[in-house]
Amino acid sequence: MDHGGHGMPMDLPPFTLARGLEFGGDTFFLVGCVVALALYGWGVARLMRRGDRWPAGRTVSFVLGVLTIALVMCTKLNDYGMVMFSVHMVQHMVVSMVSPILLLLGAPVTLTLRALPTAARGRKGARELLVALLHSRYVRIVSHPAFTIPMFIASLYALYFTPLFDFLMESKAGHIAMMSHFLLVGLFFFWPIMGVDPGPHRPGYVMRMLELFAGMPFHAFFGIALMMASEPMVGSYEHPPASLGIDALSDQTAAGGIAWAFSEIPSVIVLVALLAQWYKSDQRQARRADRTADRNGDQELAAYNAYLASLQTRGR
Repeated sequence: MDHGGHGMPMDLPPFTLARGLEFGGDTFFLVGCVVALALYGWGVARLMRRGDRWPAGRTVSFVLGVLTIALVMCTKLNDYGMVMFSVHMVQHMVVSMVSPILLLLGAPVTLTLRALPTAARGRKGARELLVALLHSRYVRIVSHPAFTIPMFIASLYALYFTPLFDFLMESKAGHIAMMSHFLLVGLFFFWPIMGVDPGPHRPGYVMRMLELFAGMPFHAFFGIALMMASEPMVGSYEHPPASLGIDALSDQTAAGGIAWAFSEIPSVIVLVALLAQWYKSDQRQARRADRTADRNGDQELAAYNAYLASLQTRGR
């Protein structure tokens, strides 16, 4: 079997979706997916045994997020992604934009905080350590827009258009590190924007939307740059295996189109989620105000009416 410069099989048959979904891919991500599902299931089961409710929608969202990672990293798609730029770009966009959104909608941090027991007074258990981490200087830095937005952008331009990408693609460990980086960057970028789990930064809804759209145009520009290039721009995919029957430049154009499309689709999903959260927040505030008015006999309205009456008396 012939192996290319990055140590992966180079005689893969022509890519088809059915073949790409065959079992295979990366064991590291497979173990991570199984562990994530097991821990999340343990948290939900613990709440249920305690008599607490956990929204089914959050569970479904988290499971879908894990399955999207497994789909692109734990099947033969991962093998094709090592030799086809377009398949690699699907992997990148899914683990950096689709999977993080679904995982965050599952509120794993909130579930963990509710499921972990509280330590005895004067001691620090796992729950207390997690709370301390959430309020640490490190988390405040890596979740701040001044860090997340530049990192989100640098993951495209500083990686693909420098020798770093080819260096990472030379080994399986490098490829795992790259995809893990994409996943973490996506999680930290969307974490303050989604606003489901607790965190050090909780901007208003308008600011969240601005943060969301601040990074999206760079994805579009990146995709357009790949599509308009007259020659291959990434060395690792400059000479695809002859058995695949693909042209390097055409494959790069397809990769650019995928990057461009993914700059739009997740943005719409997040925008809809933000608008829904905004609406629910307004509804909760309105109900809270109504309950306050019921408790105090609507003193604000009575005071306002008294003020109008005083103005009328003065006029007379």
